[in-house]
Amino acid sequence: MELALPVWFEVGSLVVLTLILVADLLLVLKRPHVPSFREATAWVVFYVVLALIFAGLMFLLGDAEHGGQFLAGWLTEYSLSIDNLFVFVIIMSRFAVPRKYQQEVLMVGIILALILRGIFILLGAQLIENFSWIFYIFGAFLLYTAWGQAFGDHEGEGEDNRLIKMLRRRLAITSEYDGVKLRTRIDGTKVFTPMLIVFIAIGTTDLIFALDSIPAIFGITQSPFIVFTANVFALMGLRQLYFLLGGLLERLEYLKYGIAFILAFIGVKLFLHAAHVNELPFINGGEPIEWAPEISTWTSLAVIVVAMVVATVASLVKARVDARKRGHSLMEEVPHFTDGRPGDE
Repeated sequence: MELALPVWFEVGSLVVLTLILVADLLLVLKRPHVPSFREATAWVVFYVVLALIFAGLMFLLGDAEHGGQFLAGWLTEYSLSIDNLFVFVIIMSRFAVPRKYQQEVLMVGIILALILRGIFILLGAQLIENFSWIFYIFGAFLLYTAWGQAFGDHEGEGEDNRLIKMLRRRLAITSEYDGVKLRTRIDGTKVFTPMLIVFIAIGTTDLIFALDSIPAIFGITQSPFIVFTANVFALMGLRQLYFLLGGLLERLEYLKYGIAFILAFIGVKLFLHAAHVNELPFINGGEPIEWAPEISTWTSLAVIVVAMVVATVASLVKARVDARKRGHSLMEEVPHFTDGRPGDE
């Protein structure tokens, strides 16, 4: 279905979103600090409300299909971004990034994610426009990703990849941080800081998650504008969400199953859509498969919401029960990133 929104709305939205992101970046650069629980909560609520207002405008200026596609796409990308955030936590811990520098690292990660996703959105839009069979590829990839998400080995996610191992062998890298500088001088010799490795680890993580997320959202909408804005809104506030959730992230044990179910559902949806518009000569003689059902946007939205709610609630219930077995409450066992810790400064 071809969807069209007023040009002034699309251009104006991109300008406003850019200004918000620039303001957020300047805030991090001019006032680097570890946000309090209250501040992090306020920012996360602000960005969520902003996304809902944007969805409301799409309902008014477009129609229910526009608004529904944005909401479904935003929630899908938000759930994948939280998964991305979990890997960021592992990276921060593995490389012992001081808390006072973590905001800058997260901001770099978010900017890299936006750039990479923007590139993949442009490529995906072109592929979809020219090759309808690409939906078969996207669907198969998402099913494969869903299986890996649910049943794959996630133990090695924080380990160095080949590029980082090569850099460690070939470059002089100190073990001490110097702010967010990539290079510093020690005894008159220029050396790289661990921040170089951290940024590369964050960047490669962003690349992997972009490969997952873009086919997923194209399974919900083929509008590049909705795809891009859903990604922007999902990434906005991610930095504050990192500090808000703190140690609770690792307790969301069933989150991976909720995300896997969403990816598998969208993979099946893509396969059905590909069959519905089939042009491959070796499938049904190159003719569309008329009986293949098209899953509606609102069905997709309902499935995404239910999957995330069930996964989150189940995770919190299990975490609470496990904590009680150890004689504590859940909040007593969850260290918060905004709590002071010796040696973090």
